[in-house]
Amino acid sequence: MAESAGVEPQRRGPGRGSSDEQHLQRALFQRLPLPVALLDRDTVVRRLNHAAAQVFGMREGYASGRGLAGALAHDQRAAFRAQVAAVARGEGERSLMVRLLRSPERGAQGSGPELRTTLTPLRPPREPHTAVLAVFQQATAPPPRPVTPDVPLVDPRTARPDLAEATRNTELLDLFDDMAAALISAKTAQAVADSVGTVLHNRFADWVIIDLALPGGELERTAVFASSATVVRTAVAKQSPDECPLVVDAVQHGMEALQVRPEDPEALGRDASGSAVLARAEVSSLLCVPLRTGLGGPPLGALTLLRSGGRLAFALAEAGVIDRIARHIALALHRL
Repeated sequence: MAESAGVEPQRRGPGRGSSDEQHLQRALFQRLPLPVALLDRDTVVRRLNHAAAQVFGMREGYASGRGLAGALAHDQRAAFRAQVAAVARGEGERSLMVRLLRSPERGAQGSGPELRTTLTPLRPPREPHTAVLAVFQQATAPPPRPVTPDVPLVDPRTARPDLAEATRNTELLDLFDDMAAALISAKTAQAVADSVGTVLHNRFADWVIIDLALPGGELERTAVFASSATVVRTAVAKQSPDECPLVVDAVQHGMEALQVRPEDPEALGRDASGSAVLARAEVSSLLCVPLRTGLGGPPLGALTLLRSGGRLAFALAEAGVIDRIARHIALALHRL
């Protein structure tokens, strides 16, 4: 199991046999029917198998180097980190229950699924530190469907283009085209904000928040589109954007932010009820970009997009498209 989790075994010689065995072990690790992750002592993912990627809503390659604790509900993260660290220190195996971030389909009620987690120490060859092998079993839902045996292993050197990725690229192009059409027809700044929210909400993000800079430098929350309950949406709409660190950085310093499983629940400040926005909305990934025209001058505002629950995190390609859309939004505002 240790070698199959991406740990390089001791080579017995320069022959092809050992290399083929490594490929086989890695393939077996990926095809295990249970979600399995190899973590370091800080819960950073070293390797994630197919089943775990489905459970946590992460792309396998994208998950490497990111903290797995961010996929859990905020009140579960400290305990998970502490147990992983204890196992890495050599204090023995551990087992605990953890809860994932709430899926957006559950609405304002309910919570994310619970997982029984078994943590086992693992010492990779030729490495000074102990890693932790985490095996997850769903306690409130059936385990992931095993990969059928008739699906052949795919050699990445001969793999064909990913149809799902090509489809996603087409969807992004359609999104860009629909946004351009909506901005052309907008006649006021409020109409621009409403058009942006209408195009992006649900189709691309669970939350769309637009803040505009007023002539005196103060920020004004212009539009909030959300899939959450009305009471949560209303509380965020009443929030002062001047108290949102990411929004202020975007408008005052032109800084962009792409965060997956954000660690700081107060990165977007607190809403009118005093609750941290990211924690209350169960945010799993966010994008915050300044609205810059490219013609010089300070940003005209900020566009913030949030995804929650088990929805796939924002990818770099998506962030690039939103950056271009933000420029078009700024040009529409500048024209008005």
